[in-house]
Amino acid sequence: MAYSMSDLKKHLKIELDGIPYNIVEYQHVKPGKGAAFVRTKLKSLIDGRVIEKTFHAGDKADEPNLERRKFQYSYNEDGMYYFMD
Repeated sequence: MAYSMSDLKKHLKIELDGIPYNIVEYQHVKPGKGAAFVRTKLKSLIDGRVIEKTFHAGDKADEPNLERRKFQYSYNEDGMYYFMD
């Protein structure tokens, strides 16, 4: 499934160029002249980097293949964290 500009909203997970992102800020802009657009701040779900991206009418973003599961923290050792499923 692909999301269009009108589907975008805060906390939605999208995929751009193979990287899953979370929308942390969302602003719909309708200037006096020209077409409306959406200005977003996206946080990478892989490395935590934040980027800014502007979506115009006709732009698409893919739905990422993500699975949300609950884990229980066990312990950490030598900088590694261990969880139980």
